[in-house]
Amino acid sequence: MKKLLILIVTLCSFFLHAQSNPKGTQNEYLLAENYYREGAYEKAAQFYRKLYNKSPFNTSYLSRLLSCYQETENYNLAEKLLKEKISTNSNQVFLHVYLGYNYQKQQLLDKANENYEIALNSLKENAPNNNYGGLIGRIFKEYNLLDKAILAYEKAMLINKNANYSFQIAQIYGEQGNYKKMFESYINLVDNNNEYVNLLQRYTSKYITDDAENEANILFRKTLLKASVSKPKPVWNLLLSWLFTQQKEYDKALVQEKALFQRKPEDLSAIFMLGKIAFENKEYETANSCFEFVIEKSPYREDKIAGNLFKTKIAIANNNTDTNTLFLRLFKEYGINQETLKLQIAYADFLTFTENKPEKGREILEDAIRFANSKFDKARIKLKLGDILVFTGNYNKALIYFSQVQTQLKNDELAQEARFKVAQTSYFKGDFSWAKAQLKVLKGATTQLIANDAVALFLKITDNEPVDSIPSGLKKLANAELLAFQNKNKEALDEIEKLFKPNDIFKNGLDASKVIYDDVLYFMAKILLEEKKYDLAIKNLQEIINTNPEGYLADDCYFMIAEIHHYNLKNLEEAKNNYQKILFDFPASIYLVDARKKYRKLRGDAL
Repeated sequence: MKKLLILIVTLCSFFLHAQSNPKGTQNEYLLAENYYREGAYEKAAQFYRKLYNKSPFNTSYLSRLLSCYQETENYNLAEKLLKEKISTNSNQVFLHVYLGYNYQKQQLLDKANENYEIALNSLKENAPNNNYGGLIGRIFKEYNLLDKAILAYEKAMLINKNANYSFQIAQIYGEQGNYKKMFESYINLVDNNNEYVNLLQRYTSKYITDDAENEANILFRKTLLKASVSKPKPVWNLLLSWLFTQQKEYDKALVQEKALFQRKPEDLSAIFMLGKIAFENKEYETANSCFEFVIEKSPYREDKIAGNLFKTKIAIANNNTDTNTLFLRLFKEYGINQETLKLQIAYADFLTFTENKPEKGREILEDAIRFANSKFDKARIKLKLGDILVFTGNYNKALIYFSQVQTQLKNDELAQEARFKVAQTSYFKGDFSWAKAQLKVLKGATTQLIANDAVALFLKITDNEPVDSIPSGLKKLANAELLAFQNKNKEALDEIEKLFKPNDIFKNGLDASKVIYDDVLYFMAKILLEEKKYDLAIKNLQEIINTNPEGYLADDCYFMIAEIHHYNLKNLEEAKNNYQKILFDFPASIYLVDARKKYRKLRGDAL
């Protein structure tokens, strides 16, 4: 309220100088809007009356002034104003919509409908006042008279073949829940102008889900197929591909993209992007098909290298035994040079974290940096070198590499990634103060994933940090997490078992005063999940919830339990129950959007 009073006083001072100030009208409008939003309609009306008298053709001022009269039940003032305007400006037929609504507010429905009909009947060919169709439709929509708004827009398009109100009509059908007609209107819009494709995707995505059996998905697919039969166009293939991608049916999307490629064989970017999306969603078979198609069809060497890079990532994800041979074959074909830098980085990562050959990986990167022509390529190599140095326990040199990237690429996402690696490495070393200093900066990182990771690590340190030199167990946990980073899961679990004795927790209960145990059990659960020991992972997560149901890890635990039941154990009822806990008990959770979508799908919601 105090800020509001300051704003009013400031605006009043501006108003006193309005006559000498060219921005006087703007200041009057701001003050009027402020009164209106506060519900001070009588005061707002005073300013809107002045504004409207200065600009009698401004329908925004007129609409607000009429609203102020109606909110204060001064219907006679509104009627008098409108009738005077109609008598002097009979061609402005849209005024009858305002007058009709003024009667409707008084429950004088016959008079209201009479004026609505006058406005609608003016929209016909050869009528003297037929050029207000768009405005009449908009006013009807503002008053939530949706059927009349649609009729006005349709009549306007019949009169003027160049007018297109399909977008406005589609929005209204959406508000009414008439999804069939909504999609038809959007398709009609795109049919007339392909430039509306992005607009269609943006607004249609409010109704489309990742469930192919969702009512809206089925209606949209049928509408597209009908359009593709009656008026074959590439844009329908594009939209079908987009729909199948939303539904995570990447193989079907690829069929549509291949059809598009036949019409425009010089552009493979959409198929490459589809491959990346499929890869990120662990649909490796379709992803591989996408990249093989790019490699086969593209005449460009850089496209072939990029496609093969993803094929190596797919091979690693699938634990293929011939992955090393694949890398060597690619280097033989494309060489070890600047063009294959990303391939060299990927190979070094594979040798270190999969084959446990960090020295070989480091040699490759130290050789690769000779080919790096840009500071970004050098930064990527240094980040990976730092990871390998952490893997081998050479923390100080790793920190030097990470700090160099921070300094050389300030404000870039790579610099933020480097800062997180500094914090993580400091945490592994037990330097918690320096780790926290880095994480404080990263909590506002532009990259959401880094920001989330930074917050999680910051909370872990602040909740469990040693106080007055009394050990809290955080250093022991950090060491176990380092072992896991080094792909030593068994050693990490042994370390945890030896130092924290988790089995005793399950026998005697978790001591809520020892917050470190929450993080210990959560860390164990993540390793057990990697080891496919799903029941044990759930046991750990449930113990955290039982002991500290409102702790900072509670929503993480519920979401992880839901995901295990959903995708690993196929226990859909348990998955639904755990997603629901996030919706009801953790409205600020980072998992809220995903949990809501998956809960609704499991519940079988129809749109």
